[in-house]
Amino acid sequence: MKILTIIGARPQFIKAAALSREIKKHTQLNEIIVHTGQHFDANMSDIFFEEMEIPKPHYNLNINGLSHGAMTGQMLEKLEEVMLQEKPDLVLVYGDTNSTIAGALAAKKLDIKVAHVEAGLRSFNMQMPEEINRILTDRISDWLFCPTDTAVNNLKNEGYKNMPCQIIKTGDVMEDAAIFYGEKASKKSTILKQLNLIGKSYILSTIHRAENTDNPINLKGIIDALNLLHEINPVVVPLHPRTKKLMQQHELKANFTIVEPLGYFDMIVLLKNCSLVITDSGGLQKEAYFFGKFCVTTREQTEWVELIENGYNTIAGTNTEKIIQLAKKALSASFPEKINLYGNGNASQNICIALLENECSLK
Repeated sequence: MKILTIIGARPQFIKAAALSREIKKHTQLNEIIVHTGQHFDANMSDIFFEEMEIPKPHYNLNINGLSHGAMTGQMLEKLEEVMLQEKPDLVLVYGDTNSTIAGALAAKKLDIKVAHVEAGLRSFNMQMPEEINRILTDRISDWLFCPTDTAVNNLKNEGYKNMPCQIIKTGDVMEDAAIFYGEKASKKSTILKQLNLIGKSYILSTIHRAENTDNPINLKGIIDALNLLHEINPVVVPLHPRTKKLMQQHELKANFTIVEPLGYFDMIVLLKNCSLVITDSGGLQKEAYFFGKFCVTTREQTEWVELIENGYNTIAGTNTEKIIQLAKKALSASFPEKINLYGNGNASQNICIALLENECSLK
């Protein structure tokens, strides 16, 4: 079975690292990796391939720095060319980026089967580009690999059980990666020493969602909260280049510690040793849970509702006072006992088994 895997953004590199490692164990599976180039900065792309030992992409399309429409259009054109040349049995896409929807659309128009890893997630906010991407990708996928019961139920509620597709709960490949790379990261990363954080309490935060960065009021609300929290507990922010540019544009001054985008190992070590996570990232919400850290989410909703329901995560939006209130509450609380929300680190194995069991349906 020839699998064409489409990746392009940082979270997809992490997911692909787990699944590609498992695919290599099966001689019946042959993987061709295509990097769209959506994340092209060395710290946001190259370092992930090196650290996580992801096979070097067979194709790098170098498509980035464009509007959503232009980027998705160029990806469609170039991915179609690759698919016509490679003639895969299956196209595998991850998550909810422009690379995801472009890969799924290009495959479907060529009558190639599509598998969507991380299917069924819903924030129910149609103003988010990611929500549009994940809904449309689900609708044209043949295999819907769901990380949670909630994701499965979302698809069933939308009528997918009556559609020509397979819904399979696999667990979350990001937990596979966290388990596998957790110990390696602690041995290889020197980030705590570099930032003089050894033995110290600090808050780890990220800001990158367009709903926050493109809205000056939202962005100011988050920055003000982090500045005030930094006065009582150091705040460290690996800052997305685009967010940094917009902060300068709107003359928003940061009093907290800003560092360049980090590789996966450095982020894992910062996560494992922090006191709290404040983020608008979907992936980091889960990773905080994997490493037993409370998370305050600076969005109005999250697709990871099970984290909210079980008290591991709270929704703050972008109101300065609310972010500070929830952060202080989390800093003074004990992390509750973890329950099995995302599988036991065997999601990649479950996906490979499902593909091999259904190989005949590709022919």
